[in-house]
Amino acid sequence: MPGTQDLIDEFHDLQSQLGDPAVHADMALARKIGRRYAELTPIVTALADKQRFSADIEAARELAHEDPGFADEVVELEALLADVDERLVRLLAPRDPNDSRDAIMEIKSGEGGEESALFAKDLFQMYAKYIESCHWTMDVLDTQETDLGGYKTVTFAVKGPAGQEAPYGCLKFEGGVHRVQRVPVTESQGRIHTSAAGVLVMPEVDDTDIVIDESDLRVDVFRSSGPGGQGVNTTDSAVRITHLPTGIVVSCQNERSQLQNKESALRMLRARLTSLAEEQAAQSASAARKSQVRTVDRSERIRTYNFPENRIADHRIGYKAHNLDQVLAGDLRPLITALQEADLAERLAQATQGNQ
Repeated sequence: MPGTQDLIDEFHDLQSQLGDPAVHADMALARKIGRRYAELTPIVTALADKQRFSADIEAARELAHEDPGFADEVVELEALLADVDERLVRLLAPRDPNDSRDAIMEIKSGEGGEESALFAKDLFQMYAKYIESCHWTMDVLDTQETDLGGYKTVTFAVKGPAGQEAPYGCLKFEGGVHRVQRVPVTESQGRIHTSAAGVLVMPEVDDTDIVIDESDLRVDVFRSSGPGGQGVNTTDSAVRITHLPTGIVVSCQNERSQLQNKESALRMLRARLTSLAEEQAAQSASAARKSQVRTVDRSERIRTYNFPENRIADHRIGYKAHNLDQVLAGDLRPLITALQEADLAERLAQATQGNQ
């Protein structure tokens, strides 16, 4: 396979760097190297398996010429080699370079008033359970609650352990409009209403990956509002940051300290600026290169949650299942896997077209 030796050389170079104490003195550099090492590990493992099975097949064929009893072993080894080749095709397919990053998610209530805010909270709880099942960690950065306990908006970071499947590569498919059909708690006549909430998923980037000029920022402080405990609502600890060149506004009020809130807001701003740059690049790309499974556009309705029928439907890939109760309990894996498979098929198709 062309280029595989370069990947192996890069892997061994990264392995050497990770053993250097000086690298770990720079946490940003160590994270960057660790992410790339984790990306290459399954590829290098598969290449080693391919080399081993190929050698074993050659030896088994020689033995089979002398003893036909080894023919079955050749067939078994060829099947194993075919599995490895399929695995390599998937691993070497063009991929989103942000898939190995952690994620920042934002859920906002939309049309539907208080019912939409309650649905936004349901979505938050669904993701919290899924995140826990993946052994990732969640850090809530900012919340704005309603009188009935729903969320006008909630923003949280998701972090995964090094060397395992990263959050952004899974959760990026959740970006878009989520529609709910059910009888709201505010409905006295028992009628089914339709409302929606928007989800935005962004890769979390290091402060060294995107440099923000302090002169481009307007920082305002204000008093936190809503529930929060003693001290949170009595000091000007909440922070709002406006990025003047783009007009992007982020705010954070969940922490007790103004400094902590500012750092959380900057994390959100870096992620938003990265997503904005990617959206602009995607818009300038040719239509043939755009993925059918779009992940960022919040204006696109991507999924419907129908409570009366216990049905969930993803409109991008035609996925339907009558297990909404299980999905809301955090069982998102089958749906996310289906979206990942559709995305992989599209990327492989694009790669094939590009090679023709």
